Amino acid sequence: MEKLQVKDKTFAVSIPAAELQQEVRRVAAEINRDFEGKEPLFLPVLNGAFMFAADLLREITLPCEISFIKLASYQGMQTSGAIREVIGLAKDITDRHVIIIEDIIDSGLTMAHMIETLQTHNPASISICSCLVKPAALKVQVPIHYRCFDIPNDFILGYGLDYDGFGRNTKDIYTLVY
Repeated sequence: MEKLQVKDKTFAVSIPAAELQQEVRRVAAEINRDFEGKEPLFLPVLNGAFMFAADLLREITLPCEISFIKLASYQGMQTSGAIREVIGLAKDITDRHVIIIEDIIDSGLTMAHMIETLQTHNPASISICSCLVKPAALKVQVPIHYRCFDIPNDFILGYGLDYDGFGRNTKDIYTLVY
């Protein structure tokens, strides 16, 4: 589907599913290499990262654990700037290698907040793995160790990302056209 109507907005495919899956496999191979001999704990950030995390973890060959966290900072199409923890950390991460799985990093504020919070639990390491990064939108620099794509500062949806709660259930990623 080249175009998609979600509520009052029209979106066009910007990253097809085949390209997404190729990059997911590449990133998983890097993680498998970098964490060989370790047992990382993956922390996907809900809701948006659920599809990326599922595909990524299918490609991970390491012994590992997964635990979910949920942060909220968006309202409609805009970030509110305020970060709320909706579901908190449920695992002891002391001396663990933690890999945060995020759908998209735009301002970097959510990631900076999350790293600061996780560091108080004394992990062995914290790595960030994001499907998408908007370099032009970054307000703070965060160490992004693994990424599939750098994208323009456009509004996107699909593959877990939403517009006002809708559009998460697509295999492709779409960009707002009007």
